[in-house]
Amino acid sequence: MRSSEIAKLAMLSGLTLLSACAGGPTGPQLPPATYVSKTEAPSAQYVIGPLDELQIFVWRNPELGATVQVRPDGRITTPLITDLPAVGKTPKQLSDDIKVRLAEYINDPIVSVIVKSFAGTFSQQIRIVGATEKPASIPYRANMTLLDAMIAVGGLSEYAAGNKARLIRADTDSGVQREYSVRIDDLLKRGDSKANVLLQPGDVIIIPESMF
Repeated sequence: MRSSEIAKLAMLSGLTLLSACAGGPTGPQLPPATYVSKTEAPSAQYVIGPLDELQIFVWRNPELGATVQVRPDGRITTPLITDLPAVGKTPKQLSDDIKVRLAEYINDPIVSVIVKSFAGTFSQQIRIVGATEKPASIPYRANMTLLDAMIAVGGLSEYAAGNKARLIRADTDSGVQREYSVRIDDLLKRGDSKANVLLQPGDVIIIPESMF
């Protein structure tokens, strides 16, 4: 092999190493989302999770209503009702359950349930772990993007390899997990709008630290 060919190979190897060290994304990527959604669309029905705060109204029977927090075991207690399962139900489903229980004491109760503060189930939270300022689980909201999630956790830490971050997403129908590359460095440090992607309930974002 001639010396010129050896030099070219060495140069290509060096460029490959520099590309790897730069923290470029690897793996499939999601389509970009706009910074501000042009159309606001509702997400799936909200499902009550542990530590949600609920306000319960019973029409014409205010003494039977209450403001309660869902316990870590997923249950609530209200006047006349003890240990009623709440986690995994929509507010409408829970109000129907309360109505059935109260029907033992009053005729045709009319019950409504309002979620005052949201935690949600794990399947409805966005979890951000790794090299960020404050790893956290945050409630998903309709039309949430990667930028929204990063603002919520205070951005990247000093040594984060943001362009090597991964997004883990489970298909709700099949249960199959898929992994996508996300370019958080490009989004936050370079303002690349194409690096902003829409999130879905249950997404997990993993941010590794740089090796350098």
